[in-house]
Amino acid sequence: MTVRRLPGLPGLAVPAALTALLALLAGCGIRATEVPTDYGPAPSRVRCSLAEPNAPVEGASGVPAQVFLLCGSSLVAVDRTVPVPEGASDSGRRALVAQGLLDQLTAPPSPAEKEAGYTTDVRRGIAVTGPRSGDPADTLRLSIAPGDLTSYALAQVVCTFSDSAAGEGDGSVVLAGPGDAPARRYACTDDVRTRPGSNEPRSTEVEEG
Repeated sequence: MTVRRLPGLPGLAVPAALTALLALLAGCGIRATEVPTDYGPAPSRVRCSLAEPNAPVEGASGVPAQVFLLCGSSLVAVDRTVPVPEGASDSGRRALVAQGLLDQLTAPPSPAEKEAGYTTDVRRGIAVTGPRSGDPADTLRLSIAPGDLTSYALAQVVCTFSDSAAGEGDGSVVLAGPGDAPARRYACTDDVRTRPGSNEPRSTEVEEG
């Protein structure tokens, strides 16, 4: 290998290839120590993470609850307040809580939630009532058949109801539609919460009450 000695430093040899590289860098005006660092402004908020918890609506009263909104490909719980009149029977109270939760699910997310990436797939206009004669006592009848909801919307409804006073507290809820199809018990599982688009809530037929 050919080497050259640096002027004024008789004892130091430098490979010719390195000498040529140094000369090339100097000729091009490139400084090896300068590294570009401008990658644009940092994100203002981490996706699916609210900067502050939702503040209670001024003057609102009722039952503290959580509803499940969509963020990315998962369900994420957010705090809400559901108004419930005093003196309602158990079945009536369950239906009132369920309707309040549905109203929250169909409402547009707050500006802060939108900024963090939250959305909902539950459409406006869905009503819920209590059981018919012959239904299990904990049945909630929707004005749309559960099977007609999108997989995302069904997951939102099932997980929201099952985690509230509208359910039985066991991670499931009994739903039926406006027709004659029998009520079915739907379960909110970890798989449903993680990937609601590809893991529809499992259901089993419930015997009449």
